[in-house]
Amino acid sequence: MDAVRAEMSANGVTHALCVSVSLQEFPRVLDLAETYPNFYASAGVHPDHDAGDPVSAADVLGIAGHPRIVAIGETGLDYFRQSGSLEWQQDRFRSHIQAARQCAKPLIIHTREAATDTLRIMREEGADQVGGVMHCFTETMEVAEAAMAMGFFISFSGIVTFRNASALKEIARVIPIDRLLIETDSPYLAPVPFRGKTNRPGLVKYVAEEIARLRAIPLEDVAAATTRNFFRLFQVLK
Repeated sequence: MDAVRAEMSANGVTHALCVSVSLQEFPRVLDLAETYPNFYASAGVHPDHDAGDPVSAADVLGIAGHPRIVAIGETGLDYFRQSGSLEWQQDRFRSHIQAARQCAKPLIIHTREAATDTLRIMREEGADQVGGVMHCFTETMEVAEAAMAMGFFISFSGIVTFRNASALKEIARVIPIDRLLIETDSPYLAPVPFRGKTNRPGLVKYVAEEIARLRAIPLEDVAAATTRNFFRLFQVLK
C-alpha cells in the first residue's frame, strides 16, 4: 500500500474510491477508507458476485450509513458472464437503486451486454433522483446520452488507451467535460503502456493523457475537470 500511495502522489492522483463488490469483502474495503484520509468507499454487491443470492435494499442500507461510504454499488447488470434466468440480477439491481434513493447517495453502475434492461430499470426505479456514474463505460453514445439525461457521469478506464477502441475513443472525445470521469477498474484494464499488468490508482494519469490527446486540450484541463466532477458527484470535501 505504501508503494501504491507513493505512485499516486508521484502521478498527481490525490484521491481514490474503493469500490465494494460483495458483502463478505466489504469490511476490507471500508478499512481502506477508514485508514487513509484520501480514500473513500462504496457499498454494494457486483452482479457477477454471489450469483443468484438475493440482496435486499435493507442489506445495502445496513452497510451504507458510514460517513466514509460515498456511493452505492458497484451494481447493475451483466449478461456476458451470467446466463439462464437473470431475474435475480435485475431484482438485485432494483434493490441497490432503492437503497441509493433512501440514503441519498449516488450509484456506481456496471452494464455489460445489458444496456437496454439497465436503462429501463434505472428509469423504472428512479435512478435519476440520485444520479451516479456509468463505470468503465464501453457502450454506445446513445447509451451515454440516455444515462446523462438521468444525471449520470460517464467514466473511462484504461480501455480508452487500447488501439482497437476507436469507437470508445470517439465517445471520450465528445462527452461533455462536466460529465467526464476516469478510473482504473483495478486490478483490471491497466492502460497502455502497462496493458496486461495489475492496474493501480496512479495509472489513471495515462487515461487522462489519452483523453487530453483525443480532445486536443491540455492534460491539466482533463485533470481539473475530472477532479472537480469527482467531488461534485460524491459530495466529499477536498
